[in-house]
Parts: sequence; C-alpha cells; structure tokens
Amino acid sequence: MEIMEIIKDAFVFPSKNIKVLLIYVVLALLVGLFSFMGVLVYAFGTVVPECFLWGGLAIVLAMVIGWLMSGYLISVIKSGIDLDDNVPEFVWWDNFITGFDNFIVSIVYFAIPAFIVIVMGFVTNVYGNIMTVANGIAAEAQGAYLGTSAIAYDAMSQAMVNLVMSLAATLTVAFVLFVIFAFLQTMAEARLANTGSLGEALNVFEAAKDIKRIGIGKVIALILLVIIITCVINMILSAIYSYVPFLSIISIVVSPYLVFFAQRAVGLLYSDIA
Repeated sequence: MEIMEIIKDAFVFPSKNIKVLLIYVVLALLVGLFSFMGVLVYAFGTVVPECFLWGGLAIVLAMVIGWLMSGYLISVIKSGIDLDDNVPEFVWWDNFITGFDNFIVSIVYFAIPAFIVIVMGFVTNVYGNIMTVANGIAAEAQGAYLGTSAIAYDAMSQAMVNLVMSLAATLTVAFVLFVIFAFLQTMAEARLANTGSLGEALNVFEAAKDIKRIGIGKVIALILLVIIITCVINMILSAIYSYVPFLSIISIVVSPYLVFFAQRAVGLLYSDIA
C-alpha cells in the first residue's frame, strides 16, 4: 500500500468499533488508577508497613492490565497485516499472553542498545572523567573551606573538556542506537503479530531485514508521518484545552484513538511483506 493510503485507512480504523475503543479507554483508566494507588500506598508504607502488600498488589494489577492492553494492540497490528477492516475484539487470555510476550520484546530491544551504551561509556571513559571532575570539585571545596590553595584550574578545565567530549560521544551513540532499535522494535511487534512467535519477534537480524524488504525510506517516512500527525493533533488539542480546560477530558479517548491509529498503520505497512 502507498503511504497516504495507509494513513487514511489507519486514521479511520479506530472509529469502526467505538465499543472496543471505550473498553480500551476503561482499561487505560484502571492502569492509571492502580498505578496511582500503588505509589500512594507505598508513600504511606513508611508509617504503616502493611501498606507495602497492598501497594505491591495495586502495581501488579496495573502491570497485568497493561500486558492485556499491549497484547490487544498487537492484534490491531495483525488486523492491518491481514488487511482486515474489522476492529478486533478483545480475547482476554490470548491478549494477556501476547502482551507478556511483547513485554519481553520491549525489554530485549531496550537492553541491547543500553548495554552497548554502557560499554561505550567505558570506552570513552565517561565514568573516569566524572570521577576526576567530582574529585576536583571536592578538592576545591575543601581547599576553600580550609583556606589552602585551590587545585590547578588548567587541570580542572581539561578534565571538564574531557568529560564534555566523552559525554557528547556517548550520548550521540546512545541517540542513534535507541532510534535504530525503536524502528527494529516496531518490526519485532509486527513479526509477533504476524507469526505469534516470541522467537521470531526476538530475531533482531530478521527484523532488520524486514525493514530492508519493505524499504528503509518507506518505513522511516511512514513512522515519522504518524509521529507528526499525532504531535500536531495533540498540539491543537492542547491549545483548545488552554482556552476551554474542561474539554481536556476528551484526551482519555483521543490518546487511545491515536494509539490504535499508529498500530494499524504499522500493520498495513508490514502487510507489504507478510
């Protein structure tokens, strides 16, 4: 499908079954409620130790519902891959299992670039430079307190330069890696939707090949266009909310609608090679 065809189809898609969209909205509200309760209860846990149990239970419930929602979104991708115009219904247990699989996918596709960035930090000596600057600042503060001579400013300046350069190199690599793996994770979710296999979703090399099969330019263009459309809609609504605050309540429906839109677009994109 052409990019604009995908956008048009995906944008209309969530409106085809308002009941399912509202169920998703309720689940999202429950996740927010249980998460808030968990944090609130833990805040009082220092006074009432029994609160830790209830706070933990609330957070677990939020995670379970979150996995269920995540699994349902995979089914939305699947509908796009199959070119099915019907909004899928919730299949609670299947959605939960798929959501848990997707949770594992998210961890793996975050852990890989995170590990590389940590290694990069050692290569560029970020940690050593931080310690050098911290020790220099501590020595300078101690010297000022005791009235002794301060540290050599040339050495301190060089340490700061080294820290800035190592941080810049590491953060640049981090940004590039996390962007790349965000695209790969999108393909991994499509692979999970298409095959139902966690192993296939975790195959990073095949996910990369999928991007090449679809077309790197097409993948980047579609995802960026989806992000731009989502941001523009949210900016317009934010401007409206600033004038009419009570209308902000519609965001509890608009946000899930845009999530459905994005997932459907991914599915339609992947249908080119499914």
